[in-house]
Amino acid sequence: MTETPAQRQSFNILIVGQSGRLQYEALLFAASLRQCSPQFRGELFVAVPQAGPNWSSDPAIRNLAVLNALERLGVTILPFQSDVFGESYPQGNKIEALFALPPDTPFVFFDTDTLITGDITSVPFDFERPGASLRCEGTWPQPTLYGPRHDRIWKSLYDKFGLDFQSSLDTTQPDDHWRRYLYFNAGYFFGARPQEFAGRFVDYAVAIRDDPPPELICQSLDPWLDQVALPLVILSLGGGRDALPSGLLDGSVSCHYRMFPLLYARESDHVIDVLHSVAAPNWIKKVLKGHDPIKRMVYQGRGEKVRALFNRDALPRREQMIRNRIKSAGFWMR
Repeated sequence: MTETPAQRQSFNILIVGQSGRLQYEALLFAASLRQCSPQFRGELFVAVPQAGPNWSSDPAIRNLAVLNALERLGVTILPFQSDVFGESYPQGNKIEALFALPPDTPFVFFDTDTLITGDITSVPFDFERPGASLRCEGTWPQPTLYGPRHDRIWKSLYDKFGLDFQSSLDTTQPDDHWRRYLYFNAGYFFGARPQEFAGRFVDYAVAIRDDPPPELICQSLDPWLDQVALPLVILSLGGGRDALPSGLLDGSVSCHYRMFPLLYARESDHVIDVLHSVAAPNWIKKVLKGHDPIKRMVYQGRGEKVRALFNRDALPRREQMIRNRIKSAGFWMR
């Protein structure tokens, strides 16, 4: 059988794990990758932040059962230091962890609350044209009644870093519609050189945080800082919104479920089948039951009760409406 370009090239996968919820999600991610993408030849790294001045307590994974299960799945634990962000902005882990990756191998980063549901080697990555997840809502910016609109807010950031604002626009979208502007969910992103990507990401994020343009004066950057900086990083490195065909990542090959109640409420039967299949072996089940949302949702059937609340062909348009219905039924957990 002829190999695909992605099977011929070598790339690594990075997720971030630490004590608490993320270590269990990391185990599910690793199990789903091994089951659904057995031809993947790169390294799967679970990057773990180390204790330091930017953490009030040690964030590293100390659960031996989790560590042993990850080792059994061929995971490489990758310690890294939180020199810039840490506990005050844990989303920064995904930026600083990139510095610890092997420098000469392309990478794909995934948020830990993701399942691999298909063959990752079938995705035609062009790592010289980085990209990121387009499965997002218009969460940033939120223009005020008398303040600058989307156009001026985003243009101020492109001007700050000397980037071509016009080339970032999707001119098929109407003026001031949030989709006209380059905006990603940071649930996955990829690039050719992890240190170059990380350096650009840190520089832009810190500059926006510490010296924002005046147009951002009424805009919150917590927790949106990573998603504000990410499109600027990707454009500056030659990427964009069309870096991958649609329907693969955040589609047939991966699912960024984010929270288990949302997974059961809105994801496909195939995603549910993958979740139940990878969580079924006793040696994994014993470990995953240490996390209450997985125990309740996956093993004790609460997830199926959430699923029965919704018609996947007619879901509420806004995620908040889905959350509210789950909460009203008493099934919300994270």
